[in-house]
Amino acid sequence: MVDGDLRRPEGSDRPEVHVAVGILIAGDERFLLTSRPVGKAYAGYWEFPGGKLEVGESVEQALRRELHEEIGVTIGEVHIWRDKLVDYPHALVRLHFCKIYEWTGVLEMREGQSFTWEQLPVVSAPVLPGTVPVLEWLALGRDD
Repeated sequence: MVDGDLRRPEGSDRPEVHVAVGILIAGDERFLLTSRPVGKAYAGYWEFPGGKLEVGESVEQALRRELHEEIGVTIGEVHIWRDKLVDYPHALVRLHFCKIYEWTGVLEMREGQSFTWEQLPVVSAPVLPGTVPVLEWLALGRDD
């Protein structure tokens, strides 16, 4: 795994919120994007699914729990890929991106969100700022 920007913003003493993010990749290289539900920051923006790590959870444990709770799937092997620190106005978020190639279950948007299978270039908009670097990495074919 090669990390993205891991530096804290200068002068920031806000705690980091750690988030496990799943990039579900289908056999035809399409990937899953979900919309942020109403009532959450950036509602309606498109992102890769996932959620916050709970106390004592690893990235993999959080991702398994979140993807089951949010979209109703049980994931196979988790390929931890990259990290990115994003300074949103509402929170300082460390995103832990993981690639997922195998899962079981039928997609069920349990938080009222929408989903789409995308490929590059992405047509769904707007895209959450923390998702943009991943799309760039995927476009460059960066598998490190």
